[in-house]
Amino acid sequence: MSRPPPSIAAPLAANDIAQPPSDSQWGDIVQQLGAEIAGPLSAALERIHTLISTGQIDRQGLRALRDSVAQAREAGMVSQQLARLASGRLRLSRERVPLTQVLRGVLTQRSRETQARGIQIRQLLQPIEVHTDASLLFSLLNAVMDWALANTHSSLEMRLDLTPWPAKARLMCRFAHRSLDLGSAPSAAINAPPESLNSLHWRLIEQTALTLGALPLREDEAGITMLTLEFPHVAGDESVLQQELAPPVRPELADRPELDDPTPSHNSKPLAGCHLLIVSPRREVRQEIQNAVRHMGLIIDAVGSMDEALQFCEEGLPHGIAFEQSMRDADFDRLRADILGEVPGFSFIEVLDGEQQTQLSTATADHMARISRQNLQDALPSVLLFELSKAL
Repeated sequence: MSRPPPSIAAPLAANDIAQPPSDSQWGDIVQQLGAEIAGPLSAALERIHTLISTGQIDRQGLRALRDSVAQAREAGMVSQQLARLASGRLRLSRERVPLTQVLRGVLTQRSRETQARGIQIRQLLQPIEVHTDASLLFSLLNAVMDWALANTHSSLEMRLDLTPWPAKARLMCRFAHRSLDLGSAPSAAINAPPESLNSLHWRLIEQTALTLGALPLREDEAGITMLTLEFPHVAGDESVLQQELAPPVRPELADRPELDDPTPSHNSKPLAGCHLLIVSPRREVRQEIQNAVRHMGLIIDAVGSMDEALQFCEEGLPHGIAFEQSMRDADFDRLRADILGEVPGFSFIEVLDGEQQTQLSTATADHMARISRQNLQDALPSVLLFELSKAL
């Protein structure tokens, strides 16, 4: 089994870590974050200087500039999720979650992206339910997909089963991290795992899994990577599980139930990692929507036309679309029908001018949420929390 260099082994791919990272390990993560943001931005700045000096940029250079900015942006988004885990203020819920159904939903949501990259996914999934935090589980599964898709050279195998007694849910993700046609390459080059396996996405997987109590086990050997996540609390004997999962009662709080507030803290950001696409021809409307949800840890993209939205969604689907009422036309109807054909529960939120009572998708005939522009700041976070949580 291949392991990272000794100097970074513990924080990067320490398969037997059972405790949260130390301050020094978080320091390593921050250092890596700086490198993954500064590198792409330096490349982008160099291309901008070239553009300024020559006044010219070709299509390939423009694409490289866009990719560099996208890489830095992605690293920043991962850092937001890592900061959430490091805050110490994250409150986990314990609920019965259909792990198989959630995983299939994530794979369906990412199907356009995998097809665009020519990656096939083999699914061998047993029906399993676990007791865990649903939103953090959703973030973990998406992080696994981000990491695996960035590193595979062929396909992915996703397997979900139960271990022998004591029963644990075991999710395995297997892929080739190098091309299979390296027969002439030196053996050291073949066996050494690429540095991309130890990216910020891996850090996010590791820390999210540990926060959930799911031990991340990773093996890199002979060009193949196998990630195994074990979830200890399989749905079964509810009385035993309740005893296992019940938090200890502090004596000084035993007679003060009002202090045991189950409401998530402001910093918990239950939608961190979810992706929202904003569609509006008016810049001020796009900005108002972004400002209303900026604190929620969402990944946000904005486009100014339905044609741009169609092109955006061809490469991969967001988790929800907030659009201005004026954008409802034949192109929108086609986009909506296309998306709902793949993801029946996909969230659409229509933003209207004038006075309009806020409506959730469960209260409308066409199953679209609606909100007045003047209510965005007060009501949109709650609407998004309800609508996007349906997929979790």
